[in-house]
Amino acid sequence: MPFCVIKSRTIKIFCAIVVVMVLLCIPFTGGNCAQVFFGYSGRRVPVYSVATEEKKVAISFDAAWGADKTEGILSILKEYEANATFFLVGFWVDKFPEMVKKIDEAGVEIGTHSNTHPDMVKLDKATMKNELSTSIDKIKNITGKEVSVFRPPYGSYNNTLLDTCDELKLTTIQWDVDSLDWKGLSGGEICSRVISKIKNGSIILMHNNADHVLDALPLVLSRLKMQGYKVTSVGDLIYKDNYTIDNNGTQKPN
Repeated sequence: MPFCVIKSRTIKIFCAIVVVMVLLCIPFTGGNCAQVFFGYSGRRVPVYSVATEEKKVAISFDAAWGADKTEGILSILKEYEANATFFLVGFWVDKFPEMVKKIDEAGVEIGTHSNTHPDMVKLDKATMKNELSTSIDKIKNITGKEVSVFRPPYGSYNNTLLDTCDELKLTTIQWDVDSLDWKGLSGGEICSRVISKIKNGSIILMHNNADHVLDALPLVLSRLKMQGYKVTSVGDLIYKDNYTIDNNGTQKPN
């Protein structure tokens, strides 16, 4: 009999736990069951790559510290019939407005990389919004075009930043293939690194004024072309609506 009593108590305790779990799962504030009961943070994630069956990748150049190689990049892109996205910092736009025009006239997408290149997560929401809006206005005043993509300086982000980007109709973009061109790698080393990590839907990070970007870019584009990849802009690669982003930052169509 004692065994039966203990078993009965165990069952009652178990049932009580189940009831509590069910109650905790009710999304009182919009949170889901996992977030409420298991304490998940609910941290949002930007787009790092895109789930696609197409042999299609995007290449991107962050522009903050110089412009002497930018025209060379545009020439190489044209030679290899490739497109790209330039993420421009506002003070770069101020300093090189004619180069902004050339990028736009080449049919290359322009996104914002903030106005002053701060660590965005250290800012309050109002300052975040000002950083983004100011840089967008500077670009639009030159190109006359809307800006729809944003790359956070240093790859630093939080939910507040992503929410602010949503309000401004910006898609926040990271990368899954880091060329590390800023480290002074040779063109061949940069190419080997990129090609070893590439897959359908990858987003490649490069910098418009890296030491050996003009050596690396033709090698990267020729290898990608040989492997059957179409190289395009971020805006052409990503889904604009009806998508989800998983915990790894992979954007997937619904």
